[in-house]
Amino acid sequence: MAAAYDRCVTAGNEIYRTAASHRVKRTFSFLDLSGFTNFSYVEGDDAAVAELSKFRAVMRSVGSATGIRIAKWLGDGAMLVGLEPVASISAILRIMRESERAGLALPVHAGVAVGDVILFEGDDHVGVTVNLAARLSDAALPGQLLAPVDILPGVARSKAVLGEIDLPGFDGGLMVADLALVPELVESADL
Repeated sequence: MAAAYDRCVTAGNEIYRTAASHRVKRTFSFLDLSGFTNFSYVEGDDAAVAELSKFRAVMRSVGSATGIRIAKWLGDGAMLVGLEPVASISAILRIMRESERAGLALPVHAGVAVGDVILFEGDDHVGVTVNLAARLSDAALPGQLLAPVDILPGVARSKAVLGEIDLPGFDGGLMVADLALVPELVESADL
């Protein structure tokens, strides 16, 4: 079946056809081990690799059990992609709990966002939602799961609301919540 193309791009004497974009709604999250660089420096590379191996094993296990896909490994973190926000958030909270149970020395921090993005070349996602999830993860403290307050019903009226924060690359402040503070709200939404 022939692919649809948006336009032709030239580079020198070559003509390349760029594949048409396809918009999809997805839930994106970025998870990271807090303090990994310092841990590596203090404890050494072998200890860092052992910590990272445990963390990745937890993510693979939870991902397989929940249908949440690990889209990219990012050193001491990962980008996850899911279809439904509640399932994705539940999986992230489970990864955080299981990481603690596995005896990881470092806590996890994460960010999550939902929205329409471009499925680029069939295996990558491009759009503001991906960037927002990454910036929220960057802003999260150890043990936090930051998200826009409108990600799930009831969050804006819960104890999870942290207030407005500024994120690099985004104009104006964003009202955020720490979903790690309200796992019961997330679980009650998982009908």
